Parts: sequence; structure tokens; C-alpha cells
Amino acid sequence: MLRTPARRVRSPGFTIAAMTAAHTPVHSTPRQAFLGGLLLAIIGAIFFSAKAIVAKLMYRYQVDAVMVITLRMLFSFPMFAAVALWKARTQPPLARADVLRIVVLGLMGYYLSSFLDFLGLQYISAGLERLILFLTPSFVMLIAFFFFKRKVGWIEWAALLVSYFGTVLVLQHDLHTGGSNVILGSALVLGSALSYSIYLISSGELVRRVGAVRLVAYAMCVSSVACLIQFFILRAPADLVTQVAPVYQLSLFNAVFCTVLPVFLTMVAVARIGAPTAAQAGLVGPVSTLFMGAVLLDEPITGIQLAGTALVLAGMWLLSRKKR
Repeated sequence: MLRTPARRVRSPGFTIAAMTAAHTPVHSTPRQAFLGGLLLAIIGAIFFSAKAIVAKLMYRYQVDAVMVITLRMLFSFPMFAAVALWKARTQPPLARADVLRIVVLGLMGYYLSSFLDFLGLQYISAGLERLILFLTPSFVMLIAFFFFKRKVGWIEWAALLVSYFGTVLVLQHDLHTGGSNVILGSALVLGSALSYSIYLISSGELVRRVGAVRLVAYAMCVSSVACLIQFFILRAPADLVTQVAPVYQLSLFNAVFCTVLPVFLTMVAVARIGAPTAAQAGLVGPVSTLFMGAVLLDEPITGIQLAGTALVLAGMWLLSRKKR
């Protein structure tokens, strides 16, 4: 039963939504509805990937990862709390064991994963960060293979080798241009991907009992509280109100367009076109980050980066095309 996330989830941008439709296959969809759903999936993937760009822009104002994640969760918390309250009033109360699981998953999948991601972005390019996070489905597969004895076919192994080789290619390129901290940043983002992979593996049964919308709303509320506690331990409360205006503007954009909106856009998209097609639409994520980084952050685009990105996308495409 723990294999569901490994089979249904294809990228970080299509996690909760993919599990939402895990047992609701789309047999036939009118052309207009299909194209509309595909567009929503693409927009969701682009906005989700843009959080790396927003974080890099915020770092220009001398803020750190603690401030970035705190403001992100502070602004997104009311929206997720509203959904959580709505679900709490319209659905039966949760069992105590499920409440504990949600707390643990919220800390693992959203708080720890996001914090490590923003820490890593202080040292590496947005393009490399997106490539590493895009390997999450392969990490889910490896965890399932080593710990749950799931069989892995040769196509899946080939997909892993291709995508990992592409990441190493980009990593070597960034090592020559980004300095010694690239290894540290990559390790932190890798930890983020692994943390999120454990969340996906662990949430398979829970999402079927609780529901995807309810689970993500509750887990994000847990993450928001954890971020605020961390902030008040490490920083002075006055720091929250003494930042320059662009920091708050970018944080609001990060919360609405890179956090809340992609989750619900993807849920609607999956309902219209199915999880596999929505997952393949997520392939636009790393590519969009690469070009947004070039336009907004002046990050160079080289032939090696394009080749590495193409290899990672090819590997993830192979995984998404594998028959169940």
C-alpha cells in the first residue's frame, strides 16, 4: 500500500494532486476540458518552480533562509487555515493517531523540506536546485526498492541513470562557475528532496483516509506554526516588521502564486486530465526555472546546462511513461 506515491507521483510539483486522483482515472474528456486542464497543469508547474526565483530575489535584500521561509508560511497560513477550518467543520473528526501522523508529516514534508531547500538556494543556482528537486520521484522509487522491497524494472533503472547523469553534468558545470559552496548547497537541496520523498512514501495510506485537500491544509498549518516557532527562537520579533517593502511583496507572491495557487491548480488539472498527463506537464518546471533564472537573475544558460536539463527531463519522462 505504500507504493502508491512512488507510482502516482512524478514530480515535486504534482504530489498531493496526483494522490487525489489516484483512484479516479479519467476515461474520456472533451477536447476543450482537456486543453484547459493541461493549461492549468502547466501554469501550476511554472508557478511552483518560480519559488526558487523568488527566494533568490529576496536574498538580494540581505535576508536569510529563516526569514524567507517564515514570511512565506506567514502569508500562506491564513489561506490554508481557512481550508483546514472548512474541512474540520464539514468532515468527521480525525482519529488521534491520524492527527499525530499529520503533525509528523507536516514537519517532514513541508517544514524541513522547504527549509533545507531555501538554505541550499543561498549557494546554488535556481536551475540546479530545480533539477535536484525534480529527482524526487526517483528517490521515492529507491526508498520503495530498498525498504519496501518493491520490484524495479530495467526502464526505471535506465531512467535513474539518465536523470542522475544529467544532474551530475550540471553540478560539475556549477562547481567550475559557482565556487566551493555549490557542494554544500546541492547537499542541502538533496536533503530537501529526500525529506519530501519520505513524506510521499509515508502519506499514501493517510491521504486515502483523510483526503488530499484536508491533508495538505492541515500539514501546511503545522509547517507554518513550526516556521514561526523557529523564527522566534532564532530571531528577534522586530525583524518581522523591519524589512524593506520588496521583501514583503516577494513573500506575498511566494505564498500566493508559488505555494497556495499551484496546489489547487494542480488538483483541478488532475481532475480534468488525470494524474499521469498532469505529471508529464510538470516537465515544464525545470525548463521554466532555467529561463526565468536567466531573465530575472542573470544566471547564464550554457550548452552543458541545457544538455543536463534534457537528460533529467528524459529520465523523468521515462518514469512517467512506464506502464503500471
